[in-house]
Amino acid sequence: MTIKKLPLEVIKLIAAGEVINSLAAVVRELAENSLDAKAHKIVVSIYPQLWKVQVADNGEGIKKDDLLVCTQPHTTSKIANKEDLCHIKTLGFRGEGLHSIAQLAHLHIASRTENDCGYEIFSDGNHITVINPIAIALGTIITVENLFHNIPLRRQGNPPFKKQIKQIQTIIGQLSLCHPHVTWQLFVDDKLTLYINGNNQTKKILPQLLKTIKYTDLTSQQIILNTPQENNKSFLDLVLGLPDRISRPRPDWVKIGLNGRVIKSPELESIIYSSFHRTLGRDRFPVIFLHLQTSPQQIDWNLHPAKAEVYLHNLEFWQQQIKQAIEDIFKITDNNINNNFQNQRVEKILQVAENKPIYQIEQKTTQNEESSGLGLIQLEVIAQSRNTYIVAEHSQGMWLIEQHIAHERILYEQLQNNWQLVSLEQPIILENLLPKQIEQLINLQLEIDTFGEDLWAIRKIPQILAHRNDNQEALIELSWGGNVDDAMVAVACRSAIRNGTKLTLSEMQNIVNQWKITRNPHTCPHGRPIYLALDESSLYRFFRRHWVLGKSHGLND
Repeated sequence: MTIKKLPLEVIKLIAAGEVINSLAAVVRELAENSLDAKAHKIVVSIYPQLWKVQVADNGEGIKKDDLLVCTQPHTTSKIANKEDLCHIKTLGFRGEGLHSIAQLAHLHIASRTENDCGYEIFSDGNHITVINPIAIALGTIITVENLFHNIPLRRQGNPPFKKQIKQIQTIIGQLSLCHPHVTWQLFVDDKLTLYINGNNQTKKILPQLLKTIKYTDLTSQQIILNTPQENNKSFLDLVLGLPDRISRPRPDWVKIGLNGRVIKSPELESIIYSSFHRTLGRDRFPVIFLHLQTSPQQIDWNLHPAKAEVYLHNLEFWQQQIKQAIEDIFKITDNNINNNFQNQRVEKILQVAENKPIYQIEQKTTQNEESSGLGLIQLEVIAQSRNTYIVAEHSQGMWLIEQHIAHERILYEQLQNNWQLVSLEQPIILENLLPKQIEQLINLQLEIDTFGEDLWAIRKIPQILAHRNDNQEALIELSWGGNVDDAMVAVACRSAIRNGTKLTLSEMQNIVNQWKITRNPHTCPHGRPIYLALDESSLYRFFRRHWVLGKSHGLND
């Protein structure tokens, strides 16, 4: 074998093929350039059969002199030296996008900057063939034609056009989440297939991308953070679907944005999933978009060709901040409820606590709430309906709280905080257990001994079951499988107040007060919604009370 240097045209073609591998990659590169040019309207047109892409924007435009060099390799206005790699504030920086596209297609660029006329260029890959003045509005229009004409196998290797269009829609959707001030249009063969206008609100974009999502199913929050070891501030924008309102059958809508681009971060995703643990039903997954905007010094983008994977410094700090942000947004505060009632929808769920000693309901949790400083809403219990639902008044409406599953949520979180096994003076005798049941009880660290033929003595059980008269049935239930967390759910469910149990006002009030300080008050550990909230404006509309309360009765101020 003789080692030889490849011809320059082959080197360029190989490098270009690594950067641009599909119609979607062309759209990604050009759309990111438009965003870097501060465009607030971007129009993408696709002609799949012609392998043609056009991206038009109203950004700052490209100067005449820059047009002459923009398709050359490693030419960029975004970095100048190696130190700049630690201060990247733009989506593009490598100077590979336009050059790679020019190697694989016929390229036409028309652009105009402020206080100048427009110019256009045509490129056949290695040379700019012509530059002409052109009448054009402020911004840039880039047309890519006959893509992969010189690599026919690349066309054959791409998925069907329908799937490629879906990939392009995904790219535009992800960019729109990170840049809600931008209006997007996607045309396929001159037919409008996607229109996104967030009006600078990410919360308004999600329902445009997922038609099953309603605006009022979402809640949002922005948090200002002090970055470790730095003087500048970071921002954490969070939009999530309330767990009692919406979820997904697949883990396909946990999205993380970082400084304007959606990335893959298993470490941050795992924190999100753990924060939603036991708030959704089985095989259901959350809807959430999280956008972290931080100092460029915190990020190393130069890891993945599509910049989808990064190194993020102080990862543990961000994990903790995300976890805390989700916990805070789950809390039932006056501000959260005001926002929800403004949407005029049935919204957030209540947090319910325990009752009498038989249910281990302690009055001290009310004091904990008062000393916590969480600013939780005030709910006054006024009645019990059908010995099942707690009726509570709120400053802006009325809530129905399902007492069993609310209490179940409280007990589950208490067990999470303090899973205690206690020894029994008299063992509980179980009979006719299968080997897998015995193994399961051992795995749960319950103390179990043989007590005779087909008899077993349980000498240590969860504290919450110790004084119940149905603890034998509970142990049988626990023996049928699951880990310690599953055992906590089963114990909480069995120990919670049963529907049909009559409660006093003070007992119900104590439940509500305890429930308000749970971490995930929206759903029970099985994912069922705990409460139904009705705001006054909804009630007025239902009863056709369209005039001001008081004046309808002839009362004056």
